[in-house]
Amino acid sequence: MGSKLPIVMGVSFTFLGSLLVISTNPDLGYEDMVGAIVMGGIFEGIVGLSAKYWRRFLTPVVSACVVIAIGLSLLSVGMDSWGGVSGVEDFGAWYHLFVGTFTLIVCLVSRYLLKGVYKNLNILVGLVLGYLMATVFIVSGIAPMLDFSSVSQTISQVGYFSLPTLVFFTEHKPIFDIGAFFTIAIVFLVSAAETTGATTAVCTGALHRDIKVEELQGSLAVDGFSNSIFGCLPLTSFSQNVGLVTMTGVINRFTICIGALILILASLFPPLDAFFNSIPQSVLGGCTVMMFGSIMYEGIKMLKDCVFDDRTMIIVSLSFCIGVGLTQTTGNFFSAFPQAVGDVFNGNAVAGVFIVSLLLSLFLPKEKNEK
Repeated sequence: MGSKLPIVMGVSFTFLGSLLVISTNPDLGYEDMVGAIVMGGIFEGIVGLSAKYWRRFLTPVVSACVVIAIGLSLLSVGMDSWGGVSGVEDFGAWYHLFVGTFTLIVCLVSRYLLKGVYKNLNILVGLVLGYLMATVFIVSGIAPMLDFSSVSQTISQVGYFSLPTLVFFTEHKPIFDIGAFFTIAIVFLVSAAETTGATTAVCTGALHRDIKVEELQGSLAVDGFSNSIFGCLPLTSFSQNVGLVTMTGVINRFTICIGALILILASLFPPLDAFFNSIPQSVLGGCTVMMFGSIMYEGIKMLKDCVFDDRTMIIVSLSFCIGVGLTQTTGNFFSAFPQAVGDVFNGNAVAGVFIVSLLLSLFLPKEKNEK
């Protein structure tokens, strides 16, 4: 089960609003939330396996709009990290900006100076040297860039080794409520759209071809069924890795398996996880801003292959005006609707862009060529 493509899966923030609606409902609870995730995962998995029947509706302009929207939605993430992550007291402090800028410059210089296969290590070089720069700052007492207290705290709480426990073997066994499922079902479709866009971007950006139906089926199936098998929080494809793949062109499956092994080891050995978590956000921001921008660039490349006529202009214009515009309104645009609707579309540009572009692509009449 899977697409056989170098894509990393991770917990998605897209589901947060709907999950809170379920878990804070007096008539429901955490167990109902887990049950809704299991049913939603089966639902998305079935949608994925039936991709050959609806794949034709995902026209090139829809796929391009979704990929561009994914890149746009990540731009603020990269800049927030560069500033030290939004919400901290010293956000935007000079030392965060300095370390982030230093990391970005190292990434750019490494990309042009290193030769051969080492050229693709520019992000790793920037990550390591940026971390060393942050270490210099804290050792010399210039700025509190690193915090290793979480390592000792993690060891005291869970020790050096810890095995995960499947939710089905805990006291919080899932309860299946149809109402809770409908609350989260639309979000699984949004997650499917994000995964479709990420998988498409990997194929066009790294493999230089369109996505195959089997790859689309596999990516959506693993996106959905993994939630049902493990009973974990909802997963989706992480677009950060898409940017890295399109920048470096490294699509070797062994490479991505090594990355997966590191994630597994970090989960089994919590101190290792805590060490990775000590990487300053400004270092991550300096590494990721160009990666996130490259996703948007790949979407623009996909868009240039479409026919530029009034129909394409309307689809692209309205998709981004509505989809991205909803995330920039000062109030709750969907205040007259259930809270779950506002949580999905007001906070996720990909959802709005996907829905609008898909509907317009389906119902706008195609222009007939005239000689």
